[in-house]
Order: sequence, then structure tokens, then C-alpha cells
Amino acid sequence: MDLGTTELEKDLGVNIDPNLKFSQHIEIQVNKANKILGMIRRSYEYLDADNVTKLFVALVRPHLEFCNVAWSPRMIKDRKLIEAVQHRATRLVAGFQDMSYVERLKRMDLPSLAYRRVRGDMIEVYKYTHGYYTVNDDMLKVDEDKTRRGHSYKLKKNYCRTSLRKHFFSFRVVNAWNGLPEDVVSSPSVNSFKSRLDKVWKQFRFMDVDTEIEKEKTDNEVYDELLNDEDELDQLTGSVA
Repeated sequence: MDLGTTELEKDLGVNIDPNLKFSQHIEIQVNKANKILGMIRRSYEYLDADNVTKLFVALVRPHLEFCNVAWSPRMIKDRKLIEAVQHRATRLVAGFQDMSYVERLKRMDLPSLAYRRVRGDMIEVYKYTHGYYTVNDDMLKVDEDKTRRGHSYKLKKNYCRTSLRKHFFSFRVVNAWNGLPEDVVSSPSVNSFKSRLDKVWKQFRFMDVDTEIEKEKTDNEVYDELLNDEDELDQLTGSVA
């Protein structure tokens, strides 16, 4: 009996390809989101900022964020493809067409999708390190060496040789998490953590995928995900190792 082969398999809502790049999954989800956005545009004669924000958050954004901890894009073209959906949505607002993308986000108080992905990663790390998940796997190991700088929940940074492995959840979150202040990672609840994290990262809230971030503080290491140059990303990651 011959077993068939497949280049794409859907499991728990995520389309998995043999190379684990998730580009096909991202393309599928972006197409779904764009179709819904088109329906919204055709269904309303006039849209203000408040209505677009509510419709986008409720109907469109979930398609771009469901389970993105597992498939977070590592390729620049995929990051831009995802962000382009929100870029298109903000242009639906009357009078916003001539504004820059970042200015539209600020006027609508809508964080960039790139920011929300990194923020989502940090929320998952907080839940993992504070016992919200019952797991036996040591996917994220707290660094037991207290002689080095950092907070009390600092993660141990493991070595990886491939770019694919470097972008897996358990590797990509280490620099960002270790760069957070003690009062943020020691928050008493998830909601408190979200609030404190947003205050610490308020300068990153509206950053676009194409934004270059100067290396000034530990906070800038957090935003490896937003750098649009792969060589720069490798250098930044290596400098923290």
C-alpha cells in the first residue's frame, strides 16, 4: 500500500508545511482577513475611526493572531504581508488616507500587529513561568545562576545552530523576557503584567515592521522581531548570547 504525501497539513487550525516556515499558513490567513475587510468596506457607506477599530478587532484581527505563538513569522515578507492587512484597514477611515501608517495607528490607538506578536509571546512566557500551565516539559528553563544580572525569572539561553531553531518560541523569547524589569515579570496577575508591560514598551506600541531600532538599551533587544535586516538581527542576537 502506497502512502500519499502532502505539502500542507492542517492541525488545530494551523497549516503546517514541511519546512516549518508557515508562509502558506500566513498567506491563507491573510486572504481570509482581506476578504472580511472587503465585506466591511462594501457594507458601510461611512466609517469613522471608532467603528473601524471595533470591526477590525472583532472580525479581522483574530484570523491574523490565532495561535501565532506557534507560527510567528520569521521571514520579512511574511511580516509585511500580515501588517499590510491592518495597513489597509486603517485607510478605510474617512480622512486618514493621506496620513502615514504610524500616524493612523496613533489616531486610532491601535497597536501594530508586530508589537502584539511580541507582546503575546511575553504573556505566554509569564503564564509559563508563573505556573498557569501544567506541563512537564522544560521548554523554558529559569536560569539558576543568580550571580549574573537580571530579574528573578530570568531564562537560561540555550545555543542553537540553525536560523529555523532560533525563531522557535523557546529561543526567540529569551532576550526579550530577560530584558524586562523585575517589577514587570513579578506582576501578581496576567492583567497586571499586561498593563506594566505596555507601560515599559510604550515607545514600541505603534512601530511598523520596516522600522529600524537603534541599539541603546536592553529594551531594544526585545524588538528583534521588528528589525528588517536579517544580518542585523543575527548580530544583535549574538551580542546578547
